[in-house]
This record gives sequence, C-alpha cells and structure tokens, in this order.
Amino acid sequence: MEEVDKILIHALKQVGTEVSEETGSVRQFSSELIVEAVVRCVRVIDPGLGGALPTSLPPGMSARFRVGMSLAQACQDIGYKGEIGYQTFLYSNEPEIRSLLMFLVEKLPRESAEASDQPQGKSAVLQRAIAAAIRAQLSVPWLPPNCRLPLHSQTQSPGALHSFHVQPLSLAHCSPGKKPLKEVKDYHRDILPPVTAQPSHHASVVASILEQHTAELSAAQEWDSEWNSQGLLSRLKPQEYRSRKLTRLRKRIEEQLRSAALPSPESASGGPRPTGDLSELLQAFRGSAPSDHTLTKGSHFTHTQKFTFTKTEPSTSIPFVHQSDSDVQLRQQEEQLSLQEQQLCSEVDQLTADMKHMTVTHAQVLDELKQRELGNSEKEEKMQVKKKTIDLLPDSDDNLQKLKALVEASAKRVVHLASQWEKHRAPLIDEHRRLKEICSRQDLESSQKLSEIKSVHDKIRVSTEEAKKKEETYKQLVTELENLPQDASRSAYTQRILEIVSNIKKQKEEITKILSDTKDLQKEINSLTGKLDRTFAVTDELVFKDAKKDESVRKSYKYLAALHENCNQLIQTIEYTGTILREIRDLEEQIETENGSKTVANLERILSDYKAIRQENSALAAKVREG
Repeated sequence: MEEVDKILIHALKQVGTEVSEETGSVRQFSSELIVEAVVRCVRVIDPGLGGALPTSLPPGMSARFRVGMSLAQACQDIGYKGEIGYQTFLYSNEPEIRSLLMFLVEKLPRESAEASDQPQGKSAVLQRAIAAAIRAQLSVPWLPPNCRLPLHSQTQSPGALHSFHVQPLSLAHCSPGKKPLKEVKDYHRDILPPVTAQPSHHASVVASILEQHTAELSAAQEWDSEWNSQGLLSRLKPQEYRSRKLTRLRKRIEEQLRSAALPSPESASGGPRPTGDLSELLQAFRGSAPSDHTLTKGSHFTHTQKFTFTKTEPSTSIPFVHQSDSDVQLRQQEEQLSLQEQQLCSEVDQLTADMKHMTVTHAQVLDELKQRELGNSEKEEKMQVKKKTIDLLPDSDDNLQKLKALVEASAKRVVHLASQWEKHRAPLIDEHRRLKEICSRQDLESSQKLSEIKSVHDKIRVSTEEAKKKEETYKQLVTELENLPQDASRSAYTQRILEIVSNIKKQKEEITKILSDTKDLQKEINSLTGKLDRTFAVTDELVFKDAKKDESVRKSYKYLAALHENCNQLIQTIEYTGTILREIRDLEEQIETENGSKTVANLERILSDYKAIRQENSALAAKVREG
C-alpha cells in the first residue's frame, strides 16, 4: 500500500493539494487534508460542481456536518458507488479514504501528450488553480453588490467596482537583434517610473496594462497576417518591406497635403508655390504668426481720436469752465465721427458686396470669353478646310486624279507595311508565347515556393513553441534534480531496481513452485483417498463374508469399522482445525484493519463533537430565549 499511497499523494499534489513532505501514507491524512484533497479533485473533474465547495472545514460543528454532506453528495454525483457520508470525512477510515481517493484520481481528466510535456511544478499548479478559479467564477452568474448573499463572497469580489479607464503607458521594449543604447538603458533604469506609478489613478493600472498588451498583440498578429499574405509575395526582406511601405505612406500624405495646399485657379497668381517636401508642406499649413512689428492701417476715426487726445493733453492748466466747454465740443465731434464711421462702414460693406458681384461677373465673363475663343478656333479650322477646298475647285479633275493616286499609293503602302508587319509579327508572337510560358512556369514555381515557405514558417512556429515548452520542462527538471539528494547516484537506483526485479522473479518462482506442490499434494491426497475407499470397500466385503462364520473375524470387522470411523473423524478434525486457523488469520487481519481505522479515536472524536453540538444547541437556545 505504500506505493499506492505515494502515487495518490503525487496525484493530489498535481491538482494543487498542499501535502507536506512528512506525510507518506493515507493513514497520516487529517480531516482538513482529506476535505481539501477531495474538493481539489472534484473541482478539476467538474468545475461547476466543485466551485461552491470550500477547501477547509468551518469551525462550527453543524457547518462541518453540512460540508461533509455536500462533499458526499458531490462524490455521488460524480459516480462514486461506495458507502459515503459526512462520517467519511469527519471520522476518516483508512480503507474508505484510500478507495475514495483512488476513485477520484482515476476520474481526473487524462492529459494529452502535448499537455503532459508541460512542467509540473509550483508555477504550473498555480496556473491551473487560477484557471480553475476563473472557470468557477465564470460559471456563476454575476449579481449586483446589493443582491449578493454571504455564500457569494467566495465567488464574487466584494470590492468596489471601477470603470475601464485606460491611460498610455511607457514600457521598456528591446528589439531582437539590436543592442539598446547606453542612454536608453540609463533612462529605463533611473528615470522611467514603474508601470504601476505611471497612471494617475491606481484603478487604471490593470485596464492600461490589458489595453497595452492587447494593442501589441493585435499589432503583432496584423503584421504576421500581412507578411504572410503580401510580404512574401513582394519577395523582400521584412525591413525592406517596412521601409517601402513607409515611403509609400509618406508619398500619399505628401500628395494629399499638396492637393490641399495648391491654390485655386482664381487665386493662382497670389497663392503659395507648390512645395516638394513634407516638412515644407506642414510649414505652409502652419502659416506664419503675426509679428508685433507689423504696421496696421488705422481708420479715419482712430487718427482723429488720436489727434484729438494729443491736442488736449497739454491743456491741463486751463480753468474748469473752459474744460467743460471743450468736453462738450469733443462729445459732439465724437458723435459726428461715429456717424461718419457708420456711414463709412455701410459704404465699405456695399463696396465689398459690389466687389464680390463684380468678381463673379468677371469670372463669368472670362468663362464666356474662353468658350468664344474655343468656338472661334474651331470655326477658323473649318474655314481653312473650306478655303483649301475652294482653292481646289477650279482644277477639280486633275486634283481628283492626284487624290486617287495618293489614296492608291497609301493603300499600297499600307499593304506593304502589313506584309512587313506579318513578317515581324510571327517571331514576336512566338517570343511572346515563349516568354508567357516562362512567366507562367515561374509564377507556378514561385507559388509553390511561397506555399513551402508558409509551411516552413508554420513548422518554425510550432518548433519554436515546442522548444519553449521543452526548455521550460528542462529547467523544471534541472531544478528538481538540484533539489534531489546528491548522495544517491543513478547506479544505486539502477541496482535497487534490479534487486526489486530479481526479488519479484524469485517470489514468482516460489509461488509457482508452491502452487505446483499444492497441486501435486492435492492429487496425491485425492488418489490416496480413492485408494483408501476402494481398499476399505474390498476389505469390508471380505471380512463381512467371513464374519458370518467366525466369531473372531466378527470382532475384527467391528474393529475395522471403528478404525475407519476414527480415521474419518480424525480427517474431519484436521480439516476443521485448518478452517479454524484460516478464520483466526482472517480475524487477525480484521483486527489489524480495525486498528488501522482508528475506531477508538473516532469514537472519542464523536463524543467530543457531540458535546460541542450540545453546547452550540444550548447557546442557540439561550439566544432564542433572550430574543
């Protein structure tokens, strides 16, 4: 059973049960450890069923009984057919616990070959525990904080809710194949704050990190898909493809900005000149800020007001009466000037409207002028054709003959050129077909090579993932090897295994020999019994015949019958003795089993639990009476 217990303990450690190193068998399991092991196994087998089960026993006895009943019901729901109840967990019995744990370990989902290569350490156990907790929380419906009961405290967080507010983060990235600069390293080490200190609110840290990683992951996936679809077809290196894409993007931006910065046809004379660089275009869009030294043109009112105030400044020594008269005059002048300003503004508005109207009229006139010029040019061409035709009319016959001769010469020339073209066309068509076939073959080869490259990329990715997993497994095995005692060597383990194998072979041979001896002995006993029965039957028949005639033979017959009966009784006694010995051995085994089941300790625990329950009941009754 020691090997079985070791296997069970190893399996329980794999599912996350905290079994101490001193625990070497199921007999040493406490009730708390049994409950934790069963709950861990149930959560792995059925997360929805084990999500609501606690991994530890509560302090109250009634709560412990409820937990034990829920665990028993969960095990029965999984498919356990043995006898199980709250006593199985609270008052543990070694055989029952061993059979229950063996059933749960056998029910654990079998890992695939890919998952079996993963490292089995504390980190892997922690990751599986996190995944199980997340699955359990996702299986439970979410409830608002006001609607939650105390039983939801383990599956739903009681903390305050925060909005998903994202803030930009500055992370230290190191591109592969490039050594970072010393200044960048110093900045990352001395100046750049940690990620948790960059957001203004602590509640935004998780959201910002998730958003940052999601953006990086999506960018990497987009680049992979783009490179596999378009980058490989371009037959360029990744850096060249990126630089070409950047150049193409800059050209498109320049074209858009240039088209927006070019002047309209109406203002072509005063518009900015076309710029050829992106920086110049951006500078043209920014414009120049108004300088403080730029002279502004003042209105008649401002000049008059300035002149008035400059004239009134030196008159501070005039008496008060004269100042009041001058103020009245100034007010009158201001009113007159304001009226003049309003009139001038209205006139300026009228002139502006007239200028706009004249501008539109001027544009319309220019369009009409252009259209008339085009019409005049067409009419002039027609007039030239008609003039030449009229010039040819006086000598029409000769001109017709000349025209026919020109047409015939042109036709002959066309035929001659067509024959020459046919001579050149045939080899060109053959060359075109040959080049087309070569291109088609090259396209087919390139497509095949592209498919091979894609398959190679997939294999490289799979191999990289496998290499990472194997490297993690290697590191885990190295750490386990370092933690192992160094005094035991491999040869010692090998020698021990060989000794165990040889002992098993010897035991098997001895068992086979004992079985063969038992069979031979049984055959001999059967043959002797049959021979004895036959001999007794013959002897009984012969002696019985002679006993009718002779008295001494009659006594011999009686002695023979008594001897036969005594021998039968002796054989029965021996068989009964063997049966009693077997029963004694069975009883001894049962006694050992009962001693291992800790019956006395369980009875003591039951009594103590009974007393605790009575105390709880009395306390509850007192509270009820007080209430």
